[in-house]
Amino acid sequence: MNRSAAQGAGQIIGLIDGRQVVGLDVAKSVFQLHTVDMDSGEIVSVQLKRAKVLEHFINRQPCLIGIEACGGAHHWARQLTGLGHSVRLIHAKAVRPFVAGNKTDATDARAIWLAVQQPGTKFVGMKTLEQQATLVLHRQRELLMRMKVMQTNALRGLLYEFGAIFARGRGALFSEIEATLESLVNDIPQYVVDSLREQAHRIKKIAEDIKAIEVRLAQRLRADADMKRVAAIPGVGLMTATAAVATMGEATAFKSAREFCAWLGLVPSQRGTGGKVKLLGISKRGDTYLRTLLIHGARSVLTHTKEPGVWLEQLQARRPANVVIVAQAAKMARTIWAVTARQQDYQRGYVSSRPQVRA
Repeated sequence: MNRSAAQGAGQIIGLIDGRQVVGLDVAKSVFQLHTVDMDSGEIVSVQLKRAKVLEHFINRQPCLIGIEACGGAHHWARQLTGLGHSVRLIHAKAVRPFVAGNKTDATDARAIWLAVQQPGTKFVGMKTLEQQATLVLHRQRELLMRMKVMQTNALRGLLYEFGAIFARGRGALFSEIEATLESLVNDIPQYVVDSLREQAHRIKKIAEDIKAIEVRLAQRLRADADMKRVAAIPGVGLMTATAAVATMGEATAFKSAREFCAWLGLVPSQRGTGGKVKLLGISKRGDTYLRTLLIHGARSVLTHTKEPGVWLEQLQARRPANVVIVAQAAKMARTIWAVTARQQDYQRGYVSSRPQVRA
């Protein structure tokens, strides 16, 4: 295909807004690149070693690079953006339909190259270094919380085998654990008692590590203006505020608050045919961790608020409790997007209005 024939084919030939389009499949060691040479029309499909990726792009004319949103994608997006290129991150589900034939690095790179040029494709907002660092703290805390719960439940179960029981709650367990172990010294071997005592100390150390991470998250909250705005919303605390801003990436990547809410899976899924549309339960798409935090925050609002407002009171009067909780979580998600995208402080009682369309 020569250049004139390629241009006659439209955007699909790899030129958008005068910039050459490149599909880049990132990996651990070997990257795959797919593009079309606009001078000769030749299809270019080459492998690049990890150390040669930036060197390959550093002296090229600014181009539009499509990358599948996977591990390391945000890092490479920042690196390539720093070289003057435009980078678009694409969700894997948007790339998959364009994988033709056997799944290889070359077909993946070609699929990315095709997907990035499709009209209506929604892209993933690129996260900053600070946002990714904040998410690292959340992932570490989430892992430690699971470890603490597993270790605590295992400790209760092991002691139950020797007739020791405890009241519910972590406080009851650790207030009685030492006395219980001392009482079992004559019934079980000493090495078992020592091992169980070490497990109790391990759980306490995990709790201290969790607290240290929460202190670091509190420091991030105080240093970030967007997080402070979000934290002022009722039902949004330290964990939700820091996770929401970090997970969102670029707020402008979402066209509206509803789109952000749908991205979190807090809107009804739909099933329709023949012009009839049936609304089902919430889709539960998107980030499960952030959606869970919003649900917990909404439950707290319904439990502790003294002035629920007319909207919430009317909803509680006609809908089940769980439906009301999800609706409140969706409202919180929309508010989070609004204060972040518009750079406005939260205002209680604020009423949004649609812009008037001139006839």
